[in-house]
Amino acid sequence: MGIFGPRREPGEPHPRREPRYPGPLTLAGVEEIFRDCVDFTKRPVALEGGPTLTLCYLSGMVKMERVSDYVLRPLAQDSSLAGCADMGALMKRMEDGALYNLSAAERTTLDQAAFDLVSGWCLLFFPGESAVLSLFTGTEEKRSISAPSNETVLKGARDAFVESLRTNTSIVRRHIKAPELRIREQTVGRQSATLVDILYIEGLTDPALVNRVAGRLADIDIDAVLATGNIEEYIVPAQRTPFPLLQYTERSDRFCAGLAEGRVGILIDGLPLGYLAPGVLGDFLRAPQDKSESWMLATVLTLLRYTCMLLTLLLPALYVAMVTFHQEMIPTKLALSIIAAKQDVPFRSAFEVIVLLLAFEILQEAGLRLPQSIGQTVSIIGGLVVGSAAVEAKIVSPAVLIVVAVAGIAGYTMPSQELAGALRIWRFLLVAAASLAGLFGAAAALAALVAHLAGLESFGVSYLSPFATESDGPEQGSGLIRRPLPRVKWRPAAIHPANRRNQR
Repeated sequence: MGIFGPRREPGEPHPRREPRYPGPLTLAGVEEIFRDCVDFTKRPVALEGGPTLTLCYLSGMVKMERVSDYVLRPLAQDSSLAGCADMGALMKRMEDGALYNLSAAERTTLDQAAFDLVSGWCLLFFPGESAVLSLFTGTEEKRSISAPSNETVLKGARDAFVESLRTNTSIVRRHIKAPELRIREQTVGRQSATLVDILYIEGLTDPALVNRVAGRLADIDIDAVLATGNIEEYIVPAQRTPFPLLQYTERSDRFCAGLAEGRVGILIDGLPLGYLAPGVLGDFLRAPQDKSESWMLATVLTLLRYTCMLLTLLLPALYVAMVTFHQEMIPTKLALSIIAAKQDVPFRSAFEVIVLLLAFEILQEAGLRLPQSIGQTVSIIGGLVVGSAAVEAKIVSPAVLIVVAVAGIAGYTMPSQELAGALRIWRFLLVAAASLAGLFGAAAALAALVAHLAGLESFGVSYLSPFATESDGPEQGSGLIRRPLPRVKWRPAAIHPANRRNQR
């Protein structure tokens, strides 16, 4: 029995059959593929004075107005179609524009025909022909573009990504109108056949980075891509870390700013998110509005976030270490106050801290899982009631409650919730180390954390960039202090952009 379930002997490889549907392209073959599918529709179409064609589509995947106006109406009204010499000439005439459709293609295999149907195309079969005419009549139903729900916008664009891939690429095109913007398309998932687009600016982004991202996407061989983890955990090689190695955002301006820096963007059909590679620690501590605020204010806020990161990590561990092993480090009056508050508490300080941290995590999960209308209320009321009741019942001391509350609130200042989650995991480890060996244990655990971060890479870029980067050129504006934007003349050197200069 392993940690993640019972150990199994290696079996047969993931079966792959290409083509998926062998055999000639016929109407009977398509009907066999979609048997027992109530949405599969077959409709005969008789040309005036000519042969009878067969139209096939999936109800709900096509827009019926397009089928009626762009396909059926021209077939019924264009009398010249019946005068074609043969079926091949008839198909050629329709493909060249006799039908009012911008997307018309000839298909010769069952695989192509089947995937066209599930993508919102309709198929037109001609009697005696081994090929069919495929016409796009998809619904293109999508959620309207709105402001981002999880990333607050103070000063900036409010057009967030939606679930439609082509809508998302059009949003990016509106922000970056450069013809050098390249959009590559790959299909991931055997059953879902999910479209994944790779975006970068040619002449600016490192070609090696683009090829590395494309190669890792091509290596994914799974059944379906229906969640973000289906992409994140496959293209990021370091899977034994809680820290995020791929930056995601639902804000289009933040995504386009990453492309302008020389990063590679990833958009997935069906997910209202955009990914940026590589993702380093400094990216998750910078808020999108930092470049919209004064450089002095942005610098102060950045320093505040780094301070809060240290607080949420170290404050509970330092309290446990000083109260348990190093009482001489506490001022006398404060030590007497802590002793007086702990007189009737039967538990050790380490146990108090761990219990309150667990209660904090439980309340946070309850607030996330409950409906939005009552989630925040339950979290606030639960925190007040449980904290006050625990102090009055002498289960925990007031000092422990204050320390845990400050550490928890400091964690909420992180712009990335994935980073905040990783910090919470390491917070428990630091408290456990401090309870065993005091400050020496906390220092050892902190050194292990730094070593862990130093060993991480995101697409060949050190995770501690720009603090641990061997730069071969000037590096400005990417550290703790944000310089005024007119003085930031260079793009980050860690991602090796093809063009370092970003302004004159």
